[in-house]
Amino acid sequence: FISSVFNAKTAELISHHQVEINQSFPKEGWVEEDPKEIMQSVYECMERTCEKLCQLNIDVANIKVWLDLRTQSTVESLINKAPGRNKNHLKHKTGLPISTYFSAVKLRWLLDYVDEVHQAVLSKRAMFGTVDSWIIWCLTGGRNGGVHCTDVSNASRTMLFNIHTMDWDPELCRYFDVPMEILPKVKSSSEIYGWMKSSSLAGVPISGCLGDQSAALVGQMCFKEGQAKNTYGTGCFLLRNTGTKPVMSDHGLLTTVAYKLGKDEPACYALEGSVAIAGAVVRWLKDNMGIVQSSEEIEKLAAAAGTSYGCYFVPAFSGLYAPYWEPSARGIICGLTQFTNRNHLAFAALEAVCFQTREILDAMNQDSGVPLTQLQVDGGMTSNRLLMQLQADILCIPVVRPTMSETTALGAAMAAGAAEGVHVWSLSPCHLPHVTSENYEPQINPDESEFRFARWKKAVQKAMNWETTEPFYNTNGVRELNDCDLGCFLFHLLTTGLGRKLNSTPWGVPPTPPPTRVDP
Repeated sequence: FISSVFNAKTAELISHHQVEINQSFPKEGWVEEDPKEIMQSVYECMERTCEKLCQLNIDVANIKVWLDLRTQSTVESLINKAPGRNKNHLKHKTGLPISTYFSAVKLRWLLDYVDEVHQAVLSKRAMFGTVDSWIIWCLTGGRNGGVHCTDVSNASRTMLFNIHTMDWDPELCRYFDVPMEILPKVKSSSEIYGWMKSSSLAGVPISGCLGDQSAALVGQMCFKEGQAKNTYGTGCFLLRNTGTKPVMSDHGLLTTVAYKLGKDEPACYALEGSVAIAGAVVRWLKDNMGIVQSSEEIEKLAAAAGTSYGCYFVPAFSGLYAPYWEPSARGIICGLTQFTNRNHLAFAALEAVCFQTREILDAMNQDSGVPLTQLQVDGGMTSNRLLMQLQADILCIPVVRPTMSETTALGAAMAAGAAEGVHVWSLSPCHLPHVTSENYEPQINPDESEFRFARWKKAVQKAMNWETTEPFYNTNGVRELNDCDLGCFLFHLLTTGLGRKLNSTPWGVPPTPPPTRVDP
């Protein structure tokens, strides 16, 4: 869970020195850091990584990336011990289903399979938290008095946090067998957590912390109940503000804490639908299939076709998230004919992003009982104008894209600047600025939209139940590999050195029982 942590001094500099001001809020083009310094750090990290791989006699060409499903067996064992094998067994407290997506499952896997982590917890040398807690801890001193804390929006995504009591839950911690003392202290999203320990910013307070999607909700200024935003990145994340009372979904959505903008302010909740693959499908078409040479090219190809020609693409590369939460699903392209070409596939890929968003929006409308009248959008993919028009057509409502595209960073800055003791700006309704935007209105007949959506849902059903973590033996009694086996094998290769010669039994030979722990 990548989180936005914002330094109060940076917010102050933005407000008073570095950019033009529009009612005390930064305008498009502002930056948190010097981009040249950031890129230099990235390049240095890449170079050091390549040097290390060379020392291990590992060819850089062997580097592969895949979506990590190692915790699927952990999820299945947790569901098996739930009454009725109900994956929503903990939802009344967490707002979440038991899934590979959330932190508690990852921590449980580490405790089970990484001996160093297990021993560190036993000897009380371990602390656990999401990325934001790690950043705050490091900036405030680390081992030398660093502050171990998180905010409510991040804590609510761990499956260890009770979204009603707004604190870690003893029963949940016992369910996952996680000691509560390793967890960070939970604070609001807008307050001073600590002060910078070193560097030229030593003594400056850190005062804003929000989960990635919560920060985008704040950056889009969706402070009213019923307002919603969708962020298009590697995945898609649609959040709808439900006010100060949590709404439990009956249609596969998550109930999460959106933000708490001050120690004495009430927490606000949201319904969230998460799509695993959005922008990642474009990267797949480019890197894996060679259908496009750049991410920008997909818009040109799709526009040249103007239709998918009956082709539907379900990019369930690592299962399906909301509203299905089905890890056994896999990607499928159907409706192909001899006339289908790469332009149609490009169009189908963009439509897939829009159809997945439609599924989540329909679920939200059913849960809330009040249909959304427009959708605010942000994220890298929103620069694709064809995608935005397709989204409006498939949703049958206007899509609104703000000219300030970096809403996640903006939301974190807003929380930091409004914190008690900082007060760079106010988040009261009368002080919120007007943001210019670009609107996309539906341009197709609603009946056509419904027809295409119905075909998409038919394709989704074809993608279901493809994989299982249970071993499969063929008629000769020989075990065959599934995706999870391959994922664990690749993980083992990466952690033991890809350049080593493997002295193991050949593929297809029944394996010996695995060790209880995996070499980290």
